[in-house]
Amino acid sequence: MNLRTLRAFVEVVRQGGFSQAADVVSLTQSTVSKAVKTLEEELGAPLLNRLGHRNELTAAGEIAYRRALVLLAEHHDLVAEINDLRGLKRGVLRIGLPPVGCGVLFAAMFTTYRSRYPDIDIELTEHGSKTLRECLEAGEVDLAALLLPVDEGFDYQPVRHEPLMAVLPMGHSLAQRTRIDFTDLADSPFILFEAGFALNALIMAACERKGVTPRVTARSGQIDFIVDLVAAGLGVAFLPRMLAHKHQHAGIALIPLDEPHTDWHIALAWRASAHLPPAARAWLDLAKEMASPTQ
Repeated sequence: MNLRTLRAFVEVVRQGGFSQAADVVSLTQSTVSKAVKTLEEELGAPLLNRLGHRNELTAAGEIAYRRALVLLAEHHDLVAEINDLRGLKRGVLRIGLPPVGCGVLFAAMFTTYRSRYPDIDIELTEHGSKTLRECLEAGEVDLAALLLPVDEGFDYQPVRHEPLMAVLPMGHSLAQRTRIDFTDLADSPFILFEAGFALNALIMAACERKGVTPRVTARSGQIDFIVDLVAAGLGVAFLPRMLAHKHQHAGIALIPLDEPHTDWHIALAWRASAHLPPAARAWLDLAKEMASPTQ
């Protein structure tokens, strides 16, 4: 068993197939398939049920996947600590960001960071919250921007706290309201983000508390497209205040959402047991320095 084999297995699970995993780890599909087979032979148990074009973890596979994430993370920590001991000059910032809000929150930070640390390489990964958590657990990124609350085993530094706003077509019967809740919107179709976006979970949990079962008419990972769909009258959407204001135009109405426990709290998270390299610590310091006093 070696780390290359474990990485191949992890990516087959994460990417959902051998060919997709091969692209990520820069190996051929047959090499990835052989690596998984070798791992199964070493462990003496099948790890994947191959169902047509899909692969599902067996009970042994669940254990192997969980342990593989830990081993890969420990290897990264070992290399990072040794590099620090040697006084590594260049360094690498490995950070994972979600598609929602990362431009508004972090674009200026990247500019400042690059000007201060021109020799630090930046490896940016963009995924939804679920995949970012897995990347963090596996040590593939040192920091990830996640919505609070974060999972046990992660430490975090708050970045931004924003209330949600309802985004309605200008012609909606409730477009002139000063505040709105999910009970008011029970009969309106919802436009949500794609599966895996943490903002969806906030919205659905609040609907459940109110006894509202929303009818989802569309999903997208692009804020501009979601706002355009709202303006076209397809449904209503929900955005953090700063993003809603950035995308405001004549075809939509923005109304504060009067719902407790739906605020958008985003933080930079890292594994509590991890060794944070200097490049990551410098990013955390910069985030604290550039935080808005109104947050």
